[in-house]
This record gives sequence, C-alpha cells and structure tokens, in this order.
Amino acid sequence: MAQTGSFGRRYIKAFVSGFLVAVPVTVTVLDRLAYVARVEGASMQPSLNPEGAAASDIVLLNRWSVRNYQVQRGDIVSLV
Repeated sequence: MAQTGSFGRRYIKAFVSGFLVAVPVTVTVLDRLAYVARVEGASMQPSLNPEGAAASDIVLLNRWSVRNYQVQRGDIVSLV
C-alpha cells in the first residue's frame, strides 16, 4: 500500500515539473517565433478564405521576420 502512494506522489511530481518547464517554453515560442491563427471573413479574399464566410483558413504567423524587419513586398502582415 505504501508503494501505491509513493507512485502517485512521483507521478504528480513528474507532471508538475514537466508542466513548469512546458508552459514557459510554449509561451516563449508563441511570443517570439510563430503562432497559429484563423482567418475569417471577407477581408483577405481571394488570397485567403476564398469560399466566403462558410469556410476559414488557418495560417502560421511568423513573428521572427517582423521582429527583424524582414518584411518584403507580397508578404501578408497581420495587425492585432
């Protein structure tokens, strides 16, 4: 019976330590490198979301290029 409690504590300790590492890494990646966004509506037609309001496109927004001022003609820039 004592081993069952010990296993539970080890499991919880491993989960918490993994969570404490994964959250800051994920937040840093989403803040500095790139993140996924959904494009809805007619504002980007016909390049994105060509079918209209019924469909939506999912895009990867590159934050690294914007941070380093590497935006070129033809790039789509998203402002929030």
